[in-house]
Amino acid sequence: MSASIREQGLKKPVTVAEYLFKRLHEVGIRSVHGVPGDFNLVALDYVSKAGLKWVGSVNELNAAYAADGYARIKGISALVTTFGVGELSAMNGVAGAYSEHVPVVHIVGCPSTTSQRSGMLLHHTLGNGDFNVFANMSSQISCDSARLNNPAEVADQIDNSLRKCWIHSRPVYMMLPTDMVEKKIEGARLDQPIDLAEPKNDEERENYVVDVVLGYLHAAKSPIILVDACAVRHRVLDEVRELVGKTGLPVFVTPMGKGAIDETSPTYGGVYAGTGSHPNVSARVEAADLVLSIGTLKSDFNTTGFSYRTSQLNTIDFHSTHCTVRYSEYPGVAMRGVLRKVVARVDRGKLSKQPSAEVVNEVAANRDSSDTITQAYFWPRIGEYLLEKDIVVTETGTANFGIWETKFPPGVTGVDQILWGSIGWSVGAAQGAALAAKDMGVDRRTVLFVGDGSFQLTAQEVSTMIRHNLKITIFLIYNEGFTIERFIHGMEAEYNDVSRWHYTDVPTVFGASDKQVRKLVVKTKDQLEKMLTETEFNKAGGLQFVELWMPKHDAPRALKITTEMAAKQNAED
Repeated sequence: MSASIREQGLKKPVTVAEYLFKRLHEVGIRSVHGVPGDFNLVALDYVSKAGLKWVGSVNELNAAYAADGYARIKGISALVTTFGVGELSAMNGVAGAYSEHVPVVHIVGCPSTTSQRSGMLLHHTLGNGDFNVFANMSSQISCDSARLNNPAEVADQIDNSLRKCWIHSRPVYMMLPTDMVEKKIEGARLDQPIDLAEPKNDEERENYVVDVVLGYLHAAKSPIILVDACAVRHRVLDEVRELVGKTGLPVFVTPMGKGAIDETSPTYGGVYAGTGSHPNVSARVEAADLVLSIGTLKSDFNTTGFSYRTSQLNTIDFHSTHCTVRYSEYPGVAMRGVLRKVVARVDRGKLSKQPSAEVVNEVAANRDSSDTITQAYFWPRIGEYLLEKDIVVTETGTANFGIWETKFPPGVTGVDQILWGSIGWSVGAAQGAALAAKDMGVDRRTVLFVGDGSFQLTAQEVSTMIRHNLKITIFLIYNEGFTIERFIHGMEAEYNDVSRWHYTDVPTVFGASDKQVRKLVVKTKDQLEKMLTETEFNKAGGLQFVELWMPKHDAPRALKITTEMAAKQNAED
C-alpha cells in the first residue's frame, strides 16, 4: 500500500513525532532531557507542541543522569540524543537506570531509512554501513528496543515500549529515523490511554502464596519487615506502609531503600546493611526468626560486602516478578497482589512483636571539642537540618554511606545510586529531581551532598540548574580527592587526588547572578551551626552552594567497613 493511500484512510492523522511526544505527556512526563543533534532536530520541533518542556543539558551523560533523577521523583522520564556519538555518551547513565530499575525512555534520532538501506558512509557512524550496532548495544541495557521504521507499526511500537518501561521500571530504547518524524499515522489512538496496569497474578497461585506467608508470619516469635530499593522502584510503597501500619511490626530499610518508610514512626528501627549497620540494628535484625524482605537488591555496597547474617530459611522475599518463601520460589506471583492480600487477611492478634531500639540523630554523642567538621558529627546533624518532604540526593562515596546515620523527617525522598555507583551521577540527578518537583508544582527543597572529586566530573550541570532557576542546595564536601577510592586502595596515591578548584566560583562561571545563587564556605562546626540555623538558608529560595571542609582521611564508619571488604574481594584470586 502506498503512503498516500494509507494516509487517506487515517481518521485523525498526526505525525509520528506528535504521537510520540503526546504519549510521553500522557504517562506523566513534562520535561524532556537531552542534547540536540542533526538527526533529532526536526523531532525536537514537536516537543513544545505536545505541552512538554525541552531541558537542554550540557552533554548527553549529564542528561542521562538527570533523566534518572527526574524519573525517581516523577515516575518516568525521557531522554533524546542523536545517533552514535550522542547515544554512546548517554549510555553510562542509561545503564545505571537499568541497573537500578529506573524507567527512562531513550529516544535516538537516527539517519533516514533510505540511508540505512543504502549503507551510506555517514558521519556519526563507524563507517561500515551498520546502522544497528548502537541499537544492539543498547538492547543490553533496555527492557525493550523499538526501531520506528514502518509507519504502519510505529504507534503499536511506541505504546508497547512505554508500557514495558512503566511496568518493568527500566529503560526502553526508541530509534527514530529522520524520514519517519513527520510521517502521518493514526492519531485516533491517542483518545485511548495506554494500559499501564500490571498483569494480575493467577488468583489460585496468589492465594496459595498468601496462605503460606500468613502461616509463617502468624507462627513467628520475632518477625520484622525489611524494605529495599525495588519496593520504591516498583511502586508498592502504599502496600508496604499499609502492612507496617496494620501489623505494627518493626521495620527496617536497606541503604538503597532509605526514605521508603516514615523514620519518625515508633516501629522504625534504622538502616540494615549487615556489618555496616549500627550495632543495635544488626542485633535486632539478625535475631529475627522471620524477615519479610520487600524488593531486595543484595549488592555489595547495599549489604556492606555481602555481610548479611540472616538466613534464607527465615526469609520471605517479595519481588516484582516472583515471591520466595524460605527456599520455595513462586515465579510469576508478583509482590503487589500478595502484599495487598496479606494486609487484608493478617490477624494482628496472632502476631508476636518485639520492640526495636529508638532511632535518633546522635549529634551530641559525636560532637568533640575540636572545630573540625567530622563525618561522624556531620551526618546526624544534617538529620536536624532536613525538613519534611525534602529530596535528598547523595553521591557515591562518603555521602552515600554517611546518610545512613541521618534520621529523616516524614516524607523525605532519598535519591542514591548505590548499585551502579557512577561518580558524578548525583549532580545531574539532583537537577532532574528538582525539575521533577517543579513540574509537579510542589514546594520541596532538593539537597545535594557530593564530594569534590565526583563534582568535578559533572560540574557543568550546575549550568542547567541555573538556566531553569531550580531550588537546589549543594553541599560540596571538600576533602581533597576520591575518598572512597583512598579507603579501598592508595590512601596517599596521586591518582586519588584532584585539582583544587575555586568551587564557589563555579555558579558564577556558568552565568549565575548574585541574586540567583548564594555561596558559602564552611570550615568549622560553629560556622556549620550558624548556617544550618539561619532562616534564609533554610528557606532555600534559589541555588545555594556550600563548600564544606572535612578532613582528607576521614570517612563514615560504614564506608570504612565496606571498603575494607571491597579491598579484600579485589585481592582474591
